[in-house]
Amino acid sequence: MTDTQTLNASKVARVNGVAVNTSGEILSAEELRQRGCSELLRQAAQSAGLLDLRDTASPDGVISQAAASAIEALLEQNVSVPEPSEEACHRQYAAHETVYRTGERVRVRHILFAVTPGVDVTALRKKAETVYLDVHCHAGSDTDGFAEAAARYSNCPTGAQGGDLGWLVANDCAPEFSRELFGRIEIGVLSRLVHSRFGLHVVEVMEREPGTQQPFEAVRGAVSLSLRQQSYVTALRQYLRVLAGAAEVDGVDLEAAATPLVQ
Repeated sequence: MTDTQTLNASKVARVNGVAVNTSGEILSAEELRQRGCSELLRQAAQSAGLLDLRDTASPDGVISQAAASAIEALLEQNVSVPEPSEEACHRQYAAHETVYRTGERVRVRHILFAVTPGVDVTALRKKAETVYLDVHCHAGSDTDGFAEAAARYSNCPTGAQGGDLGWLVANDCAPEFSRELFGRIEIGVLSRLVHSRFGLHVVEVMEREPGTQQPFEAVRGAVSLSLRQQSYVTALRQYLRVLAGAAEVDGVDLEAAATPLVQ
C-alpha cells in the first residue's frame, strides 16, 4: 500500500454526476479510484451501445452482470495487446531470472501494524516507522530487539513468538507481500516498510533458499504472460485517461490509480 491507506469517510465522488460512494462510507483512496474507473467504463459501454441505458450505477460500487459483460466487450474492442516477440521474452527472462525459480523459500519474521476501518493511518505509519528505525538500528546487537518489538507492537498473533512466520514459499503470502520477499537477495531487516492488504510490516529475512533456476524454454509461457499483462495495464491506463479526459470527474483522482483494472 501507499496512499491506498488514506481513508475517505465524507466526500462523495462523482463521474459525470453519478456517485460512486456514499457520504460517510470508509474507503481507501485506491478503492475509491477503482470504483471511479469502473463507473467510467460502465458509462462508456452505454455510450458504445453495449449496455442498456436503463442500467444504473450503485453507490456501493457493485455493478450489474450485464454491465460487467458490457465492460468486458468494450475493453476487447478498445484495448489491444500484441503478442510479445521472442526477443522481448528473452530480455524479460534475462532481466528477471530470479523470478523464474522453483522451490525458493525464505524464513521470515515480521511486526504487523494493521490497517483497520477507522484507524488513524498517519499516526499508524509514524508508529511503524519509529519501530522500524529502532529495530533496524539495533539489528545485530546482543539483545533480540526485533522479537521484543514484535511482542509489544505486532497486531499479528505471531507477535507472541517474536513475529516468526517460519519458512514461506511465494504462494503462502499475499501477492503484494510476496513481491517484497521473493526473487531478491536481501538478508536481515528489510530497508523499507512492506505494505500489504493487512497493513504495514517491519520484516526481517532470517534465511533464504534460492531454489532452482528454470530454463527459458520451461517458462516461456509465463514470461509471455507477464509481458502481456504489463502491456495490458499500460494500454488500459491510456484508454481510461482518454475517457477521463472527456468526462466530468469530481472527488477522485483516476490518474493516480495504482492499477486501473476493474475488480
